[in-house]
Amino acid sequence: MGEIMNSSIVVQREGGNEPENHSVTRTITLHLLPGVLGTAFFCIFAVTFHRIGLPAFLALLLALGVIIIPFELGYLLVQGRKRNGRFSLKGVVRFLEPMPWWQYVVFGIVLFAWSGLWFGLCADKMDRYIIERFFHWLPDWFFLFGQTNDVIHYLSQFSKPVLVTTTIAGIILNGIAGPVVEELYFRGYLLPRLNRFKGWAPLINSLLFSLYHFFSPWENPVRILVLVPLIYACWWKRNIFLGMLLHCAGNLMGGIGMLVFVLNTF
Repeated sequence: MGEIMNSSIVVQREGGNEPENHSVTRTITLHLLPGVLGTAFFCIFAVTFHRIGLPAFLALLLALGVIIIPFELGYLLVQGRKRNGRFSLKGVVRFLEPMPWWQYVVFGIVLFAWSGLWFGLCADKMDRYIIERFFHWLPDWFFLFGQTNDVIHYLSQFSKPVLVTTTIAGIILNGIAGPVVEELYFRGYLLPRLNRFKGWAPLINSLLFSLYHFFSPWENPVRILVLVPLIYACWWKRNIFLGMLLHCAGNLMGGIGMLVFVLNTF
């Protein structure tokens, strides 16, 4: 694996020398800052939306579209301008090595099954346990669907047009745009700049990326368990497109499932 990571062929394909290693402070700051800003924005607007009868999830999508995506993509483009003299991702985003199509299929099936196992069997119970013991003091709107997690009761408070609009916005922002930009930023930019940690780099990236979701800290245990194999696969194959594919697929499945649920229930 080390030979693959350091081969001259890889360096040539990715255009230039290996990227510089970030300091620990810079690493932590760049991983967590967009999450801090996005969560602060979410909290401000979620309170307002709660008062006027709009779902808190809409405030989270607004934070994603107005704060998180622009911050992450904008930072990459600024780094590209410093490097290339123009706004560009060339040489800034790494891990662009091609993979045979069959490897996408194999990795996709295995990793998607791993994700489904944890989210399907353990996530709800573990989330409930953590919320009840550590986060019960948070306001009800912070949990998107309420602390009781009674989705039907929560969603029944809103009109069908509001629910459909919110869900479609979720499919676009949380299902496609957000995952693509996050993979560019976290796996294409930040992960390669953890080289000095060698085999620990994907684990560090996994932990910090999970913590970056400050709006759902109770999901960290399951999220980390799901992320670690995926990020190690992206690091091993030096390929962020695998991460994009699975990240989008997982979020789209949830978004489309919610849209079908809303259309058939309300």
